[in-house]
Amino acid sequence: MKTEMEAWTIDAVRGAVAAGSTTATSVAEEHYTRIAKTDGPHGKDIHSFLALTRERALAQAARIDAMAAKGEPLPPLAGVPIGIKDVLATQGAPSTAGSLILKGYTPPYDATVVKKLEAAGAVILGKLNCDEFAMGSSNENSAYGPVRNPRALDRVPGGSSGGSAAAVAANFAVATLGTDTGGSIRQPAAFCGVVGLLPTYGRVSRYGLIAFASSLDRVGPFTRTVRDTATMLQVLAGEDPLDATSADIPVADYLTDLDKPVTGLRVGVPEEYFGEGLDPEIRTAIETVIAGLEKDGCTVTKVSLPHTRHAIPTYYVIATAEASSNLSRFDGVRFGLRAPESNTLSSMFRKTRDEGFGAEVKRRILLGTYALSAGYYDAYYAKAQQVRTLLTRDFLNAFQSCDILVAPMTPTPPFKIGEKSDDPVAMYLADIYSVAASLAGICGISVPCGETKSGLPIGVQLMGRHFDEATLLRVAQAVEKAQKPTA
Repeated sequence: MKTEMEAWTIDAVRGAVAAGSTTATSVAEEHYTRIAKTDGPHGKDIHSFLALTRERALAQAARIDAMAAKGEPLPPLAGVPIGIKDVLATQGAPSTAGSLILKGYTPPYDATVVKKLEAAGAVILGKLNCDEFAMGSSNENSAYGPVRNPRALDRVPGGSSGGSAAAVAANFAVATLGTDTGGSIRQPAAFCGVVGLLPTYGRVSRYGLIAFASSLDRVGPFTRTVRDTATMLQVLAGEDPLDATSADIPVADYLTDLDKPVTGLRVGVPEEYFGEGLDPEIRTAIETVIAGLEKDGCTVTKVSLPHTRHAIPTYYVIATAEASSNLSRFDGVRFGLRAPESNTLSSMFRKTRDEGFGAEVKRRILLGTYALSAGYYDAYYAKAQQVRTLLTRDFLNAFQSCDILVAPMTPTPPFKIGEKSDDPVAMYLADIYSVAASLAGICGISVPCGETKSGLPIGVQLMGRHFDEATLLRVAQAVEKAQKPTA
């Protein structure tokens, strides 16, 4: 059933609270009511939330309501209901990374991005389902059950941030946080028909993120509109002394030039992203976006990213190698699950990891350990790092002749639950258009750009220079404006 709140944006919620036409408490309660009705873990429910933080949310809402009652200026996210992917530490709330090995773990601190959101007035509704340790492209790898796509309940929402994308698409939250290691924000955004931003590596703090691959992991927002994404990034961006990888680079005003015409911008179309395997309906939708940008005054030119064909194997060597290192800390000693006592410490380690890690996580740990092992390091990991440099140079060269790149986000529409779960290679190949930008560290965004004939969402991928989110968002806004409203 369609309600007034389905059309609400960040500005609309904040404005309504400031005007007194509603309260932050009322907005939070209405979202919790909707979650309770259709977000359970069974049957055909969506299952985007793993835990709710009602007490914390209502306390924050009450603070916002008190400010509004006094006529005080409200912060940019005042009263806005937001969900947090379960790989981000949230004080006093379960933070499991979708894994049994962290079942029951409640961090004693907040991730920097969570602190920033609450400081900006956001109401944190709860923690969102995801592929275990963010390893997956379908959200079927969660130890707590899969997430269903709100647009088609028999389809996956994408991964690993499937719960974050689904919560926005289902109107359980106005915005959410996800993480993107090889496409885990952009791909679910495309599958669920919402906006998902990959900030430049170093633009948003990773402090408090349960790491998968430290040189690739990034935190970013999901929203219904590009403007909401710009507002979220304005709050999240900036250097963090707690994160040595965050960049000491000034944060632009992402909202000032958002509606500025894109006339004169140079749009590059990478030839390698339009080859064999691209769904014809997606191709047509992306070509329509490109034609629209040309109509808006952009100069469109073909570019080449010649090492694209190496992106998938490069990613799955580097990411798994880093995962094998990062996940070694989960041993049953310091936090989370501990298998029943054994005769030796090494036996306890083995039993804990065997019981706590799922099949996909074990697969990636084994792949990464092999790539880093003596005798294979130079042949696999070192070689992958060299190819990563070549992939980055491809983008740098392309950006000498263009300001933005436009490409498909996914090779196919969202696939059915269970369709690829027994074929890990097919699942990995679903990331073919997303991993190169991740390896290069550039910014990217997925913006809805239509539907298939059967009503499944299609997303277009825009990619921008390092730390040029302002131009990226400006072009994304133009793409969004060009879309015809759907019934």
